[in-house]
Amino acid sequence: MWSLILSGNTDFLRTSGSKTLKIYKEIGVTYLSETRAYVNGLCREVEPWQLIIVTFVTTLLAVWLYEFLFQSESLYSRFKKQFFRILRKLPFIGAQIQRQLNKAVDDMADAMLTLKDGMGYVKALPAKGLEQAKVLEKAKEYSSLGEVRWDNGKVSGAVYSGEERLTQLFLKIYAEFAWSNPLHPDVFPGVRKMEAEIVRMACTLFNGGPEACGAVTSGGTESILMACKAYRDLAFEKGIKHPEILAPISAHAAFDKAAHYFGMKLVHIPLDKRTMQVDVKAMKRAISKNTAMLVCSTPQFPHGIIDPIEDVAKLAVKYQIPLHVDACLGGFLIVFMEKAGFPLQPFDFGVKGVTSISADTHKYGYAPKGSSVILYSSKKYRRYQFFVAPDWQGGIYASPTIAGSRPGGIIAACWATMMHIGEDGYVKATRKIIETARWIDAELRKMKHIFVFGKPQVSVIAIGSNSFDIFRLSNSLAAKGWNLNSMQFPSSIHICITLQHLKPGVTAQFVKDVRESVAEIMKDPGAKTTGMGAIYGMAQSIPDRSMVTEVSRAFLDCLYNTDTISRNKHFNGSPVHH
Repeated sequence: MWSLILSGNTDFLRTSGSKTLKIYKEIGVTYLSETRAYVNGLCREVEPWQLIIVTFVTTLLAVWLYEFLFQSESLYSRFKKQFFRILRKLPFIGAQIQRQLNKAVDDMADAMLTLKDGMGYVKALPAKGLEQAKVLEKAKEYSSLGEVRWDNGKVSGAVYSGEERLTQLFLKIYAEFAWSNPLHPDVFPGVRKMEAEIVRMACTLFNGGPEACGAVTSGGTESILMACKAYRDLAFEKGIKHPEILAPISAHAAFDKAAHYFGMKLVHIPLDKRTMQVDVKAMKRAISKNTAMLVCSTPQFPHGIIDPIEDVAKLAVKYQIPLHVDACLGGFLIVFMEKAGFPLQPFDFGVKGVTSISADTHKYGYAPKGSSVILYSSKKYRRYQFFVAPDWQGGIYASPTIAGSRPGGIIAACWATMMHIGEDGYVKATRKIIETARWIDAELRKMKHIFVFGKPQVSVIAIGSNSFDIFRLSNSLAAKGWNLNSMQFPSSIHICITLQHLKPGVTAQFVKDVRESVAEIMKDPGAKTTGMGAIYGMAQSIPDRSMVTEVSRAFLDCLYNTDTISRNKHFNGSPVHH
């Protein structure tokens, strides 16, 4: 009986459903017919050529609107730039701004291009080549131009070792491989072997598996560029037309450069104001269909803070997005910190989701300047870094990094450094540097009127103040011979500890000078900042960032100036003209 009832109900439902669908279909057809009749009625008085033109213009407007709204640069940023561009064209305002720019460039050029009495610039080849002794004599003159003494332990970063014996090793190794070029591995197989061994040793340090691989580059910027280029090409292959880089706002400016060079969009992720680490929740919210890569730093340059690698790596795994860990600054410290007695949270290829790492051998690897490594967890990522031109008339051209020819001597010297120092040497150096950094951190925290940003775990300590302009402290320390790094947004200065700071009395002198400078500043905490500190502070307050860009370009142009400084220079948004 139940089966008959169920069968009857089923038939009823089937019949009812069929009738309902038929009714909806009839209604849909009716509305479609009425809509078509209405639209045709509107177009009854319109000629075909008018319809074609309207359709064409509407399509063009739609495409223009889409391209206008969806660009790598935000709509707000573009409106802001346009506003200031118009403002600067106004006669009185534009002239005032131009005078201020010219003055800033004049002051900068005068400060940068000072020579000793009687010195000038070489502007043409000597008619007859100089003897080697004469060349060495002139080179000595050039070496003496600098007023900043990096070898007295008062410079932040810049020179990470400077040890005389290591310098002598550089010279001997470079002499042996001065003419070598890894572009020709058949001619210079020894350099090829050295590069492969540098990469493999670095992969081992960062817990890379059998598939881990990489390349030697000219520095941290090129290493970062290579990772971004690889992930851009991978994104293109996935069908992403407008690839985006998601990076903390504290990430190195090389990511801005990569985005600019490779046509990517850089999405800056805010920091936790207390820890100065990247805000993981904000990064998660920023992930979109266009995200090509995620970025973390270990540590980041401004404040020396390590981002939460494991948390971001979970996002990378969940959304199947590559994660690049920028260890350019402290890479060759953090890999030895556990053995030195300062364990860290996992940060390398041992963390699932980390797909690439950049680390500078010319920093705490103590190799000569111009060497770094870019490492990948797998060859499937590195292949997107390579460039191949298969149809060139000169033959098949293939290069692993940006450069074609590369200095084999630098690669050889990097290899020699790593082999000479060894694990035990790196661990000892790391222990001393971290102990020194931790001591300075603790001493600075005891002082009133200044504070340390976050909890730096490696070698960089950033200082800020809520009581006075921190750039006044920078000026005061500069007067005492210290050369520190100035940061902005927020204003701060930092010291990057190197082997140079381990010289007797250096760190104690630094703490003493900071304490005395702060005490002196607090006698009049509201006093006006002068000198370079004032320039740096003012640069942050300028809403029209294009002006800062122009002055910066003029600064770069000044570096190549070989003319006598005159007082009637003109600057019009282009390089400085003399």
